[in-house]
Amino acid sequence: MGNITLQNVSKSFGATSIIPNIDLTIEDGEFVVFVGPSGCGKSTLLRLIAGLEDVSGGKIMIDGRDVTQEAPAKRGLAMVFQSYALYPHMTVRNNIAFPLKMAGEDKAVIDKKVTDAARVLNLTNYLDRRPGQLSGGQRQRVAIGRAIVRQPSAFLFDEPLSNLDAALRGTMRLEISELHQQLKTTMIYVTHDQVEAMTMADKIVVLNAGNIEQVGSPLELYRSPKNLFVAGFIGSPRMNLVSGQAADGMGGAATVGVRPEHIQISRDSGTWRGTVGVAEHLGSDTFLHVQTDQAGPITVRADGEVGLEHGETVFLTPVPSKVHRFDAGGLALR
Repeated sequence: MGNITLQNVSKSFGATSIIPNIDLTIEDGEFVVFVGPSGCGKSTLLRLIAGLEDVSGGKIMIDGRDVTQEAPAKRGLAMVFQSYALYPHMTVRNNIAFPLKMAGEDKAVIDKKVTDAARVLNLTNYLDRRPGQLSGGQRQRVAIGRAIVRQPSAFLFDEPLSNLDAALRGTMRLEISELHQQLKTTMIYVTHDQVEAMTMADKIVVLNAGNIEQVGSPLELYRSPKNLFVAGFIGSPRMNLVSGQAADGMGGAATVGVRPEHIQISRDSGTWRGTVGVAEHLGSDTFLHVQTDQAGPITVRADGEVGLEHGETVFLTPVPSKVHRFDAGGLALR
């Protein structure tokens, strides 16, 4: 079981409020991602759940049990940090086994759990190596293996891929997602990378200045952002946001948003006239950065074979059914 409930949880450091009164339920077996810009409180919220920080108010419940005042070791959770925190003088086998030895587990039980974890994480052939003989991705898998053997109610990941290069991050995203499918254990994952959030999560919690802006599945947030912050944060490249005269005539909206793939591009006519600037060629897609007369800079996702050159005049037209409308307060208009 791994149901986690936050009831009016807050965190302050002196007079400074970091987390102001959050309510959140994480269901058993969910993969939940906390995402937001640096300093939004996502790691602090994870540490409150883990018990590494004391709450200033509210309750934290795990499987219906109030753990607000309990020590981290008694919460039944396992945490994987950005740094691998492996013992360099120990083999992979002993690193994974360490928490079980500290708990006084029987040797036969330890050996079986370590062997099972190594098989799941493709570490069987590395059990007798030391961390210095492993790649960054392998070291992170060892850290995850050390968490797996504890058989926790939930795994807590605090930006675990930040130290890896782009290729390894992509590989590890797949491996952690596959691990979740195998274990069916609750996972809470903190990242500032919204691509990680979109590709890994069952449910995303978007945080901003300690507040929850929106909770939902990746596609719910992508298709129906509740406000300008979520609209601008979720999606890569980010949503184009246009206000002022360029937004006039679109249902009384103060600001309109349109994603790069929902803009039609033409050499002949359209809603906004502009000049092609930088073109980012990615093979199947090309991202065109167009400076328009009415709407300012607009990013357009076009076909990879698009035959437009720097300085060429084009016309852009948002797909009407895909335009997002926001009022003067930044809230979505439905």
